[in-house]
Amino acid sequence: QVQLVESGGGLVQPGDSLRLSCAASGFTLDDYSIGWFRQAPGKEREGVSYITSSEGTTYYADSLKGRFTISRDNAKNTVYLQMNSLKPEDTAVYYCAADSGTHYYLPTPGEYAYWGQGTQVTVSS
Repeated sequence: QVQLVESGGGLVQPGDSLRLSCAASGFTLDDYSIGWFRQAPGKEREGVSYITSSEGTTYYADSLKGRFTISRDNAKNTVYLQMNSLKPEDTAVYYCAADSGTHYYLPTPGEYAYWGQGTQVTVSS
C-alpha cells in the first residue's frame, strides 16, 4: 500500500524553526520527485517546495526562498522541509506529495500521484 506520512508539525512562536518529515512506505521514494504544499483555512492549497528524484534539484515558492529548505534522504525513504524564521502567516496544514515524473518548476497539485494526510503547523505568540 502506497502511503506518505507527514510529521513534525506543532505550535511554535514567531521566529522559531520546525522540520517537517515526509516518510514513504509501499514504494521507493527515490523514484519520485516530492513536493510540499500548504493550505490555510479559507485559502487554496499553495505549492511550497519541490525536489526532483534524480538530480535533487530544488524549487521554492518565491515568497519562501531563504527561509525554507527541502532535502531528501533516500536511504531513510524520507523527505524533509526545514522551516526557519516562522511567521504567523505560515500557519497552515502542510502536505507532502509524490510525483512519478520530473518537473523543472513548482508543479500544481494535479500533477502529483500520491498525497499524505497533512500535519498542522501553527505559528502564534
